[in-house]
Amino acid sequence: MLNFKVLYASLRYTKTNPMKKIEHIGIAVNSFDVSIPLFEKLLNTHCYKTEEVASEGVKTAFFQNGPNKIELLEATSPDSPIAKFLEKKGEGIHHIAFDVEDIVAEIARLKAEGFTVLNEVPKKGADNKLVAFLHPKGTNGVLIELTQEIA
Repeated sequence: MLNFKVLYASLRYTKTNPMKKIEHIGIAVNSFDVSIPLFEKLLNTHCYKTEEVASEGVKTAFFQNGPNKIELLEATSPDSPIAKFLEKKGEGIHHIAFDVEDIVAEIARLKAEGFTVLNEVPKKGADNKLVAFLHPKGTNGVLIELTQEIA
């Protein structure tokens, strides 16, 4: 006998995935002076870009490793979200970012699925991206960032 709930669920998840790929992994660090040379040695490549996102109180440094990117995050003020993260948890993985086809549609989809969206309207982030975040309480403790290239 055909189970329509199972069939529907399988069809639902075989549609084109709006999350195209892992865009980058964000790592909170205390100091670029220490961490950029460390990651250059580790990945055997140079940091290709640094940028400040003043609205978030953070400086970013990017590394390309094959198809993958690593983003280092350094706080620019003691009350920034990265400074608070470092104070509470220390250096380490801060978030995983997913590249999405349509960030506005993906925010709506995830909100309808019951996820807590921290940014109902995408904002300008680093590396020429629009970004939005999902609360880690609803994603097994992992802060999820949605990114879309700004055209």
